[in-house]
Amino acid sequence: MRSEDKATFKARVWQWAQKLDVQVQSIMLRSMHNKWASCSSSGRLTFDTSLLDLPIHLQDYAIVHELLHLQVPNHGRLWQCLMQAYLGDYESSEEELKRIASKQQNKSCK
Repeated sequence: MRSEDKATFKARVWQWAQKLDVQVQSIMLRSMHNKWASCSSSGRLTFDTSLLDLPIHLQDYAIVHELLHLQVPNHGRLWQCLMQAYLGDYESSEEELKRIASKQQNKSCK
């Protein structure tokens, strides 16, 4: 993985954070085996490095998903409405990421 890929991804996270008006303390990229990303209530975001190999719309899904959790800590109606407001048909990206994760999991089991 190239450092400029990481820098570009992090820059996009900062852009989205500004657009969503959320406070981010730090952004990390590392290998995560069970999920695409996570966030802490203090604003620390961690993203799986394999996101860098995915299309931009899937990266944006993961970024916006986590950033919105800094405002809404669950996946309830408000969170869903905000996802739709910022990404439109976010559910299709969610399903696509699930399919990719399933394929990756199947490869690691063989």
